This record gives sequence, C-alpha cells and structure tokens, in this order.
Amino acid sequence: MFSPGTNPSKDATGVSGGVAVPTRFVWPYGGRRVLLTGTFTRWTDLIPMSPVEGCPSVFQTIWNLAPGIHQYKFYVDGEWRHDERQPYVVGNYGIVNTLLLTQGPDLMPAVLSPETPGSRMNMDVDYETFQCAATSSGAALQEATLRISEADIEVSRHRISSFLSMFTAYELLPESGKVIALDVNLPVKQAFHILYEQVVIYSCYLKSNCLQGIPVAPLWNSYRGQFVGVLSALDFILILQELSNHGSNLTEEELETHTISAWKEAKQQFHRQMDTHGRTFRRQLIHAGPYDSLKDVALKILQNEVATVPIIHSSSSDGSFSQLLHVASLSGILKCICRHFKHCSTLPVLQQPICTIPLGTWVPKIGEPNGRPLAMLRPNATLSAALSLLVQARVSSIPIVDDNDSLLDTYSRSDITALAKDRAYSHIHLDEMSIHQALQLGQDVSAPFGFFNGQRCQMCLRSDTLQKVMERLANPGIRRVIIVEAGSKRVEGIISLSDVFRFLLGWPQVSTSNF
Repeated sequence: MFSPGTNPSKDATGVSGGVAVPTRFVWPYGGRRVLLTGTFTRWTDLIPMSPVEGCPSVFQTIWNLAPGIHQYKFYVDGEWRHDERQPYVVGNYGIVNTLLLTQGPDLMPAVLSPETPGSRMNMDVDYETFQCAATSSGAALQEATLRISEADIEVSRHRISSFLSMFTAYELLPESGKVIALDVNLPVKQAFHILYEQVVIYSCYLKSNCLQGIPVAPLWNSYRGQFVGVLSALDFILILQELSNHGSNLTEEELETHTISAWKEAKQQFHRQMDTHGRTFRRQLIHAGPYDSLKDVALKILQNEVATVPIIHSSSSDGSFSQLLHVASLSGILKCICRHFKHCSTLPVLQQPICTIPLGTWVPKIGEPNGRPLAMLRPNATLSAALSLLVQARVSSIPIVDDNDSLLDTYSRSDITALAKDRAYSHIHLDEMSIHQALQLGQDVSAPFGFFNGQRCQMCLRSDTLQKVMERLANPGIRRVIIVEAGSKRVEGIISLSDVFRFLLGWPQVSTSNF
C-alpha cells in the first residue's frame, strides 16, 4: 500500500497544468525519522521530513499541492501517526488528517494562513504565494477570522480565576524535596557558592548539561526568629557590578567576610528606598501562607514583580516560629492550570494562536509604531552590557542573536551563578568577557561546543496555540519562550510566565513583564 521511496519527478499536485501551492507540513512531536504521505502522492510515496534547525523535535517539509481536498498521514519511527490537533477523518487508510485548499481568494479558508488555528501545529502555507492572489479586503477578512471575541476571552478568564480561587498553596507543595534557606549572617561569597551548587543539582535533576532553575533562597534572621527576605541572582549581579566599579567601597577581599545582612543594608541605601516622609524604610518580605489561594499567590508575584514567593506557615501572629514549606513560582501554578484544563473544551482561548492575542513582547513589523521594546544582544557583546541591560530593562533574560537576528542562545539572570565555578568572578573583568564566553562557563565540559546545548532556548512559532506555550512554560526551570520564525529562527517575540498570567487574569501587559 505504501512504498518506502519518493519520486521527485512525479506530478505531486495530481492536476496537469494546475496551480501548484507550496505547502509546508510540520510534525512537532519529535522522533528519529519522520516521513509524510497522502492523497497527493497517491499513498504510494513517502516524503522525508527534515528537523528544523535549532528545534530537533520539529520536522517539516514543503510539497506542492493542487487546490482541493487532501488527506495525509505521518510515518514516525516505523509507526503510522496522525496529528490529533488537526482536522481528521476515518478513511480507507485509518485515521488521516485533512486539508482543504481553495483557489479563489474570495473563498480562501483561514487554514491557508500560517497564523491560523487550522495550521497552528501541523503545517503552514507559503504566505507569499497567496499574497499575490488575495485582495486587501480578503486579507483583512482573513485577519478578522483569527481574532477571538472578547466574550470568549472573558469566559476563559472567569473559569481560570474561579479555579485558582478554589485551591490553595498546598497544591504547590511537592511530595518530597528540600528547600534551602540562608542565615543573614552568612558571608555573601559562601551564599553565592551555595546557590550555584543548588542550580547545578537542579540541572542534573532536569538532565540538562546547562545551568537551569531559579537561584533564590529565603533569608533567616536567627535573632528575630523569622524569615526577613530573599537572596536572588539579581543580588549577585548588583554585587558584581559594585565590584567592577572602580569607585566601589566593596572589594573582592571584603566579599570573604561581607555578610548577606550587610549587603542588604547597603543595597537599601543604593536604591534609596524611602517612604512618603523621605525616610529609609525596610521592605517587608513578600510571602504567602499555605491557606492562601493560588490566585492570591499569583497576584502577589505579579504585583511585586518577583520571580518567587516563599510559602511560610507561622503559629504566631508576629511571624515568629515560622516554617518554610516551599518556594512558589508562577510555573508551579501554571502546571496546576494545565493539568486541570488539559482535556477541557470550555476554554476557547487555549486553542487560539499566540499571534492573535495580546500576549508577550513582539518585534515591531515595518511600518508599525514602536511598542514595547525587545532587548537583544550579539554573542560578542560584553558581559557588563548584558548585566546592565538585565538590571535597567528589568527583565530576567535577553535573547542572543546573530547579525540576522536569528536566535543563538539566551543570557539569563540565573546564568550569573556560573561565575561561582572555580571563583571565576575573582579574576574576570565584566567589560572584557563576552556573553559567549560567559555562557561557556555554565556548560558541561563534555557537551558539544557551541550554542543550544541542553534545553536552554525554549522556542515556539507564532502559529502555536496558547495551550502549547502554557504547557512548555509549566515545565520546571522554564520562565520564558522565545517566538521564532520557522526555519530561520529569526526572533519575533518573547513570552514570559508573567505575560501569560497577566493575560489570563486580565491584568494589563507592561513593558517589564519578563521577570
């Protein structure tokens, strides 16, 4: 029934002299060898599909099709497969996917656009081919069909909000594990190494040869008998910037004895945190209790623009005798949402392509007014420039791109912990080390040289659904997904965890939401 080879000379359109439409088929579910067949090959030839550069789990091929109805199927590692997220029917060859291509622009279905729900996971059609045939009114009508109604968005938001209000932070507590807390009298240098070790352990747990995770630890004040703050990667960035400042009062030698408490006091003075009367105030620890709702925990993270909040249980009203139960993040809450609504069809927004909803930061197209800026850097940029941009733009990561703006890697706040390896921070100059060199410090020496080691760069296409992006962000250690153009990997935008929650909870998107 199916022959294992291909015949490029065969008329794949099935129509002599007909219009051939270049159509891209995509299999995004991984595999070692993926082949395509269908009515357009008369179910006799198998078309090889190639992995997309930088996305080894995504296979694609382009085939010329004639206008009409087509059926197709994938042959993945010796098994026949179909894409359940695409239209399918039961035919002579079992369950097969279907595709309708029409020739006239007035009858052009939404599936022909690479940004439509019908093409979101499996294929997209060469858009330039149809741009020549489509009228401006037809293009406007097509764009309108992509947009979900405000009513459907509000319905989805209401159901998600109700779910988050029903369950408490106890849902986030793992069955087993440990939480690291640091005493405020610990030297900063020692704390730096402890967090680096935790990131390494977490990366081993994820089986990644690159550093993953969020280096953060609640701070314990033994004198007051309570948790008083959090030490994060941002603290280490500010410390390194202070060390590299020639006019700094903090030296590398002093780092040996400089305590976390002393650093926090100095940081408070640096940023001049004043109350309404002009007096310096001590910022309170942002935390949540085990009985707080998941919605309340998410709102605390969004309102205070932090990456995590400790879940603390205290038996007294003044916060003493407290127990640290967990360090909650938006990814844990998102995992609960994905698990609850995985097989639910009552959230229409989940199947919407991300390009059609107000979500994330996008590179403005030519002719569009400049919106929220998307910061990007070249791999030869200095580490000093990267750290300054992380602090000034108040983002947690920066895409690293080549001269064509194609994605190479990302540099994140958490990458700063790699400088603790072999005390690298003590013998480098931030304005002399490149981002590429800094990233190499965090990679396993046994890993292949170059970018894209491990799972550092989580990518998606603009035609992917919101549900797919949410499921990816719900994975441990993932805080943002970079939107790239298929094939070229040219960066088109970035979606962070906070972007998703701002959209789901109806909060306005802000220019500094990548925390």
